[in-house]
Amino acid sequence: MNNILVAYFSCTGYTKKLAEKINEKVQGDLFEIEPITPYTEEDLDWTKEDSRSTLEMKDPSNRPPVKNKVEEMDKYKLVFVGFPIWWGKAPTIVNTFLESYDLKDKIIIPFATYHSSGIGETDEYLKPSCKNADYRKAKGFEMNDLDHIDDIIG
Repeated sequence: MNNILVAYFSCTGYTKKLAEKINEKVQGDLFEIEPITPYTEEDLDWTKEDSRSTLEMKDPSNRPPVKNKVEEMDKYKLVFVGFPIWWGKAPTIVNTFLESYDLKDKIIIPFATYHSSGIGETDEYLKPSCKNADYRKAKGFEMNDLDHIDDIIG
């Protein structure tokens, strides 16, 4: 029985590409975290104070709804969860995803893609969404350098 899940949220394709590379190595099940309302280019314009992504990230309690659910989450013991870095942390939809499940006794390994910001405050904001799980420190990957995945798989 496969007990590894590689879940990811991706808007531009970089995080999806990294998730697929990780999944090739670990031979888990791949799952895309999808918002009920897909993000448009305007939604992702971080330079605009009223863009959807900016408004969501200004409110740490914001939990955008997720369109889909993992079937049989109980069978997974190791969960890789990937996302782009937005405003120095994981997009709040990732919190929605994690808070949707009982993560007791699961190992959670976050990984993120970014342009230049680094991993920022990801662990501080994401770890509380992983109650009763063995949360591992998030690993970050520059979008132009997605080939060093052995750092996360260990």
